[in-house]
Amino acid sequence: MKKALITGITGQDGSYLTELLLHKGYEVHGLIRRASTFNTRRIQHNYHDPHGRREDVKLFLHYGDISVAETISNIIYNVQPDEIYHLAAQSHVRVSFDMPEFTGDVTGLGTIRLLEAMRKSGIKTRFYQASSSEMFGAAKPPQNEFTAFEPRSPYAAAKVYAYWVTRNYREGYNLFASNGILFNHESPRRGETFVTRKITRAVAAIAAKRQDKLYLGNLDSLRDWGYAPEYVEAMWQILQQEKGEDYVIGTGEAHSVREFLDEAFGYVGIDWHNHVEIDPRYFRPTEVDYLLADPARANNQLHWQPKIKFHELVRIMVDADLELQGQECPGEGKRIIEEKFSDWHRWEDQVVSMER
Repeated sequence: MKKALITGITGQDGSYLTELLLHKGYEVHGLIRRASTFNTRRIQHNYHDPHGRREDVKLFLHYGDISVAETISNIIYNVQPDEIYHLAAQSHVRVSFDMPEFTGDVTGLGTIRLLEAMRKSGIKTRFYQASSSEMFGAAKPPQNEFTAFEPRSPYAAAKVYAYWVTRNYREGYNLFASNGILFNHESPRRGETFVTRKITRAVAAIAAKRQDKLYLGNLDSLRDWGYAPEYVEAMWQILQQEKGEDYVIGTGEAHSVREFLDEAFGYVGIDWHNHVEIDPRYFRPTEVDYLLADPARANNQLHWQPKIKFHELVRIMVDADLELQGQECPGEGKRIIEEKFSDWHRWEDQVVSMER
């Protein structure tokens, strides 16, 4: 049985990757920070075997912090993982301008702590570094593995550092270490402070008459948006290759925040112009205008192709937040949503199917 260690296991990507690896028969170990409240809601369902046998669940969590080298070394030595997926980061771009030093420590130096622990332990493991399309920044689209990085935020700069140390350890110490340069990928499990989830949560709340205004920043930014469960498949495939290499993962389509608003609000028959206001606080000091993936290498070498494209992605997210809004606001709130969205049962079934 293969063992995998996932940092950032409680996040969107970590939770979907956990499901994928457990389905493939892995023993999964996750690194989590000790906190005063539980932060494992995205992965809790993985503790229960379909047949109710708790002892058959192969998911183990370890307290640690990516900013503390000693705990990382101990966990890697004790677990002896066959694969390491490094997803942990301070990953909010806007926040990185407010907390640049913290972002550099966690997002940048956290990677080298893992790589050093691997090197010193001498274990034979495969390492996946979660790189980001934000590294391309101001580079002309489309962007691929040969595009020069032009980072436009402390977060992006930290990711560039992590990218290069991953390559350096691969080439200098002959480690199996790969970068997955993932473009934006979303889902109903996306954090609520990220623009896509912020929009779909607002759509559901406005439909239920629980919210009136949504405050956003730059509506003209263009992004290549995909579906997170498909992107974790690409992560796994990257570590199944004969050697470590770097891959751009994306759909090859770009859409603006404005288009996301059109699709999300239009889906439930609401004119977003009546509810969305621009707030200068949400603009970045340096903006990234246009990110568009050229995923030819992943398509050819990994045989990876995204199936869920922009329009279906937006609707999956709106559907899930409508259902969540109905749970949070039963009775009158659900009745209002049903009136706005007459095909309630279809999307309810779709969400249930998607979560299985």
